[in-house]
Amino acid sequence: MDQGQKEIIRMRVVSTAFTTLALAVFKPFGLDAWHWQGYMHLACIFVLGVVVCMLTDAVMKYLVRKPVCMDDSRKDVNFFIRRNLYFQIINTLLVSLTICLYRHFVMSEHIPANHLSWSNFFETLLIIAFCSFSIGLYWRFKFRSRYLAGELEETKLLNEQLKAIKPSPVSSDPSDITLSGTTNETVTLQVSHLLYVEAVGNYVKIYHLRDGSVRADMLRATSKQIEEELHDYPMVVRCHRAFLVNLGQVEQIASKSGSMQLILRHSPEVIPVSRSKISLIKEAILKYSK
Repeated sequence: MDQGQKEIIRMRVVSTAFTTLALAVFKPFGLDAWHWQGYMHLACIFVLGVVVCMLTDAVMKYLVRKPVCMDDSRKDVNFFIRRNLYFQIINTLLVSLTICLYRHFVMSEHIPANHLSWSNFFETLLIIAFCSFSIGLYWRFKFRSRYLAGELEETKLLNEQLKAIKPSPVSSDPSDITLSGTTNETVTLQVSHLLYVEAVGNYVKIYHLRDGSVRADMLRATSKQIEEELHDYPMVVRCHRAFLVNLGQVEQIASKSGSMQLILRHSPEVIPVSRSKISLIKEAILKYSK
């Protein structure tokens, strides 16, 4: 069992313990009519709650296709929050049903009102939903803070690697490359002077250095076509559906709430990185910083 699995089990145990403690304090389901036996029922409910949490994890993994993995760095904080919401909804329903069945088969002999009924189910659902919402806020705050702290640390490391990027032979080559579109218009530039390419409708804007200043030339083409023309220049990578960027011109990486942005040396514009491209950018920076 790895560290991530141990942490997941600890989370489920703590969450179930919180719910059991709330039941012990407010004593619903006629628990106040029991004496020492009430604590036995609470212990049984705690064990059932942990088992149902493990069952919910299996449902999330095999049916919802959102397996729980605490150290999946490819996912952003919003993904974890959404996945936790799915878990809470499914788990609240299963726990409520399980407690209703326990009330019916174990506790109804002493407390007739615990017989299975829709009113008992909705009563149990309301109580468990409140507990689930409360503990969910706690875990959301805790893991969001931890995730963002890890994200800042990773961004710091990426910026250090970015400074270590060595110019490739291609970027130091003074020869020009000519980019063409679907018309007779072309743009000639040095690849080392290319900043980024932006898709604008049926056109692309090519931002590059010319005589010490940034120039933007337009071509009637798609960013996919330009990407294919720049295929032999690996420092130029796609970071977004609408943007190609030259990593050799990236000065700094900024990260905020699961999103990444690239700050260029010679341009005030900030280039976004889509979530699906974050891992590609990280791999490229790591590759060229060695």
